[in-house]
Amino acid sequence: MPRKAKSKKPTFSLQTACKWTLKLVLYFFAISVFLVLLYKFINPPVTYLMVQRAFERKADGKSWKIDKEWKDFDELSFNLRKAAIAGEDANFLHHHGFDFEAIQKAFEKNQNGKKLRGGSTISQQTAKNVFLWPGRSYIRKGFEAYFTFLIELLWSKNRILEVYLNVIEMGDGIYGAESACKTYFNKSATGLSKGEAALLIAVLPNPRKWSPASPTNYIYRRQFLILRNMRNLGKLEF
Repeated sequence: MPRKAKSKKPTFSLQTACKWTLKLVLYFFAISVFLVLLYKFINPPVTYLMVQRAFERKADGKSWKIDKEWKDFDELSFNLRKAAIAGEDANFLHHHGFDFEAIQKAFEKNQNGKKLRGGSTISQQTAKNVFLWPGRSYIRKGFEAYFTFLIELLWSKNRILEVYLNVIEMGDGIYGAESACKTYFNKSATGLSKGEAALLIAVLPNPRKWSPASPTNYIYRRQFLILRNMRNLGKLEF
C-alpha cells in the first residue's frame, strides 16, 4: 500500500511579508486619496469625534446629541472666516499645511514651562477632525501629517476653511458654526458681527469648558486679541 505523501506546510517568507505589506500600503493610499477627493465635493456626514462624544453623553446618562447644520463657504460670515484665521492660524492662506514658525514658538514656550500650547494649523485640525480619531500619539501625528498634505494638495483653502468651520466641536454635542450660532446667539452664522465671531472662536481651545453665552474674563481677553489680530490681517482675498 503506497504511503501518503506528506502535505507541504505553507512557508512564510520575508518576501511574502514584504508583498503583503506593499499591498496594504497601496490599498491605504488608494482609499485615503479616494476619501479626500470625495470630501472635496461631498460634505463629511459625521466624524469619529462626534460619534465618540455622543456615546460619552449616553454613558453619562444624557441623550444622544450630534447637533450640526452645514453652511457653504459663501454662506458663512466673512467676519467668522477672518476670526477663525486670526484666532487659530494667522498664516493659513500662505503656508502649505504646516506653520513651522508657529510650531517652533509653541515648542519654546512649552520648554520654558509656560502654559502648554500647540502649533497646529487649521489644515492640520481639519485633517484630524475629518479623517482621524482623537488622541495623542506619534502614529496619529504621522497620519495627521499625511492627511494634511493630501487636503492641501487636493482641496482649495476655501474648502479647508469651510469644512473646518462646519465640523469643529463648539460645545457639548454642538458641531460647526451654524449650530453654535443658533445655540449661543440665536442667529445664523451668515450674519455674525466681528465681536460675535471673535467670541465664538475664542472658546475653541476648550469648547466644552467655556461658552460664548457666558464668557469668562479669560475668554474676553482672547476675544480682544482675536479682534486685534483681525485688524492686523488687513484685507483677505477669499
